[in-house]
Amino acid sequence: MTTPPTMEDRAAVPVTLPRDHPTKSYWQLDSDEIANLRSTESLPDEVDTVIIGSGITGASVAFGLLGNETSNGVHNIVMLEAREACSGATGRNGGHTKAASYLSFLHHQKEYGTDMAVKIARLELANIRAVHAFAKEHSIDCDSNPCSTTDVIYDPKQWEAAHEAVKAMQDAMPGDDASLYTFHSAEEVRDRFYCGKGGDEGVCGGITYEAGSINAYKFTIGVLKLCLQRGLNLQTRTPVTAVRKSESGWHVETPRGSIRARRVVMATNGYTAHLLERFQGVIVPLRGHVTAQRPGTSMPANGLPSTYSFIYQKGYDYMVPRPKGSKFEGDIVIGGRLTSAMYDGLNEYGTTDDTTADEDTMRDLHNTLPRYFGDNWGVDHRDGRVRNQWTGIMGYSPDGFPFVGEMPGEEGLWVSASFQGHGMVLCWMSARALVEMMRGRGEGLVDWFPDVFGIRESRLDLTFKGRMRDRGNSSVSDK
Repeated sequence: MTTPPTMEDRAAVPVTLPRDHPTKSYWQLDSDEIANLRSTESLPDEVDTVIIGSGITGASVAFGLLGNETSNGVHNIVMLEAREACSGATGRNGGHTKAASYLSFLHHQKEYGTDMAVKIARLELANIRAVHAFAKEHSIDCDSNPCSTTDVIYDPKQWEAAHEAVKAMQDAMPGDDASLYTFHSAEEVRDRFYCGKGGDEGVCGGITYEAGSINAYKFTIGVLKLCLQRGLNLQTRTPVTAVRKSESGWHVETPRGSIRARRVVMATNGYTAHLLERFQGVIVPLRGHVTAQRPGTSMPANGLPSTYSFIYQKGYDYMVPRPKGSKFEGDIVIGGRLTSAMYDGLNEYGTTDDTTADEDTMRDLHNTLPRYFGDNWGVDHRDGRVRNQWTGIMGYSPDGFPFVGEMPGEEGLWVSASFQGHGMVLCWMSARALVEMMRGRGEGLVDWFPDVFGIRESRLDLTFKGRMRDRGNSSVSDK
């Protein structure tokens, strides 16, 4: 009998570069025209700033540094991407802008105090709103859909804990938008949200609150195009193999040559430890699984009323119906099922292989929707239930927070990474904060950016024991 690995074993697996030929993401079935762009034929010898990674973090940092047409932004920036533009976690997620702050609030309050717990919850909601507002302001065609979301809870202990957490939030910030939640009885969940009648009928109740959905790939490509208009030099299919300190700054090495830079930004999330060894075992990759499925014949003709998460004893799934007017309107994107894999998903930690998928996880994801929607599902679509399936690599830290800031003792080396499968409600505002720090205005962040996200030696010395939620504390579904 095979001995199960430990989390220590999995966290110690050396982090690699992004793999060639990853599974094809639903969002990238039609790759954008800039997917393989190289703004210049060869790499420049020297620049002000190198940004490594072209996902939402890298794009947001670039936009902030470049500024607008009337500002004095930095205009000598190269962005290096190992594969196609936005081919990492941002282009492979479920398209959910959802905070579920109540799931982590009590833990944050206990460990860091009420003020910090409130600051984190407010940041998450602000991030959701900022992303959708930016898409609207800049007319980015990305299926931006601010909407409500509903958590359908099947575990009595978590149902009880949800009531406790929401009460604590409302006591801490009465009337604040970040503490607005509505509870629904099991009967309401069956009638209004179509779950619990037939299939899995063990519904305790539901919780509705503000969220949204978005095509994160198209959104980020849109931000990158704005950056290109402002002078960004984008170099795709240019993996970085080393980042080394020099007398004048930093040397960034690639198979196509090296670049000298005054400063470097690591927007590399789960892959960060490949280039910065200090993060080995501290930012731990985790492979997530996602599917896009056609709705059953008895599902509501006008679509579902919100996005969803399904919370059960051993884990959770998240679900996003594609909004009206979008490609494949009505499709249901659903991901999760980590604990379906061997050893409750332990082998998914430490892997950077998004070229394959775990068969047990995908099998369970294929079968989740008829179980949740029961009698309301009907029979499968004539073209089959599953349109597409894929995997992606996330990054997790020991304390459940991202690392945002300058590396201790490494002037000019900046990091914004490790977003806990929660990037669509953390990346945008974290990038905004990083830009302020890079401009020497970090003191102005105290009112809204949590200092627990900062990079300190004490955090780098922590031991990774798994996702915070799996350890009975915080975190949310891997959106």
